[in-house]
Amino acid sequence: MNSHDLLPVHTGTVIEDDSLTLEQLCQACGAQTEWVISLVEESIIEPQGNEMHVWRFSGTSLVRVRSALRLQRDLGVNLAGIALALDLMEELENLRAQLKIMGHS
Repeated sequence: MNSHDLLPVHTGTVIEDDSLTLEQLCQACGAQTEWVISLVEESIIEPQGNEMHVWRFSGTSLVRVRSALRLQRDLGVNLAGIALALDLMEELENLRAQLKIMGHS
């Protein structure tokens, strides 16, 4: 493995004040529109707005789409598996945060 094989890791805080359109989300993630729509249909991400042309996505959705892309690309995980994996990873992160708080009490 050389440095060209490594993917950048983005760290930082997700800003929830801003929202993305479907087109902006797809562009930010390098994902196809149809694939992102399938993530919505599987409840992997949840847009604000009832109709596709007014959908707005949060920073959390951006993170979930990027993670979903990695799961599909790197591990060949299908949509149902992606939903399960992302939910488990989120739960693990929440548990770690709780343990960290309890350890500092």
